Amino acid sequence: MGMTVGKFFVQNFGCRATQADGAALETSLTARGLSQTGERAAADLVVLNTCTVTVAADDDVRQTIRRVHRENPTARILVTGCYAQRAPEELAAMPGVEWVVGNSHKHAIPELIALTPAGAPYHGGVHVGDIFAQQTFLSAPVEDAGGDRTRPNLKIQDGCNNRCSFCIIPFVRGRSRGMAADEAVAQIGRLALRYREVVLTGINLGRWGREPGSTMRLAGLLRRVLDETSIERLRLSSVEPMDFSDELLELMAANSRIAPHVHAPLQSGSDRILRLMHRKYRPRHYADRVLKARTLMPDAAIGADVMVGFPGETDADFEESRQFIEQLPFTYLHVFTYSARPGTPAAASPLMVPMPVRKERNRVLRELAARKNLEFRERMVGRTLSAVTLHEPGAALTGNYLKVELATLREANAMVDLRIGGVTRDGVREAEPLV
Repeated sequence: MGMTVGKFFVQNFGCRATQADGAALETSLTARGLSQTGERAAADLVVLNTCTVTVAADDDVRQTIRRVHRENPTARILVTGCYAQRAPEELAAMPGVEWVVGNSHKHAIPELIALTPAGAPYHGGVHVGDIFAQQTFLSAPVEDAGGDRTRPNLKIQDGCNNRCSFCIIPFVRGRSRGMAADEAVAQIGRLALRYREVVLTGINLGRWGREPGSTMRLAGLLRRVLDETSIERLRLSSVEPMDFSDELLELMAANSRIAPHVHAPLQSGSDRILRLMHRKYRPRHYADRVLKARTLMPDAAIGADVMVGFPGETDADFEESRQFIEQLPFTYLHVFTYSARPGTPAAASPLMVPMPVRKERNRVLRELAARKNLEFRERMVGRTLSAVTLHEPGAALTGNYLKVELATLREANAMVDLRIGGVTRDGVREAEPLV
């Protein structure tokens, strides 16, 4: 049987860049005449768009493949994304997997599927090439917000030229490259007709515009978008600390159409561990950027990714990191436990931290983050904050990244000003309307 029915389902794993890739893929498959289904069990084609940042991410993908094959044995499974690029043969050997398509060939997925005439047997196979051969940014239009149906992710940058010693991502995403400025402005202009907020994303977003011959930087692109489109809110997903230039932070602070939200990966607050990680800044540089952001934007969300249990991290290193985090005005943290990735320098270290120690350090930082987050939310009580209403009924997201429980139901995808009346378990609550 061929692709006669043509119902497909895309499931994304991992980061916002992957979610953006998945949304672009949905658009291109729909353009080919396939119809999207919201039910994995009803699909003829199940696309798993994978992540490989940790052991847990890999496990999640393999469990999902087994589950899909069990619940829908006739479905053809196509595995793409970062895990597919890293270990294609491993995935191709799994039952039900018809195609394995690396990031190198992701753009060709509609063609690969179309090559199978209706009624003909499938000839899937492995399509993975040299990701470093890809010099240009391959952009596909995103028409829809995908899973989060009010805040589309637009990927404007891919790849990374850094070589952090723990990270596999440069090897599966290739070198840094950005979407052309005209194209980014055009896509945001189109999304602005349907959405209030667009999230700009990338693998190393702050490096947008750094290619040889380019004169514009990220701040320049944001200015163009503000001038040339009607988008009500732009949000930057994650920018390396040293790419938060004064120019960028000042632009964010001066313009209410850019969400007051700074997410700057930290990884560690220990100078020694940052060096072992091959991160390109010292703790004092990082602190300087975060404090500058807080001075310019007193109510901004300030978040970081932090890793615990990196090989060789002693109790003293961890304590230095904890104290550093304690002193800075973070409003939330994403805490990761170190996970060895084959082929990275850190994975070869003889100084692995025992898993129980890693888990305990993770717990300590999560508690610290929860306390800081609660203090931030309590500080917002009584304020009026701008928010976009979400697809999830009765919920909205503020510019400074707080989930709001609404006092009165409103339609999704609207920009509203909300008076904050109190805190909830993990967010804030809108004040009851004054009668």
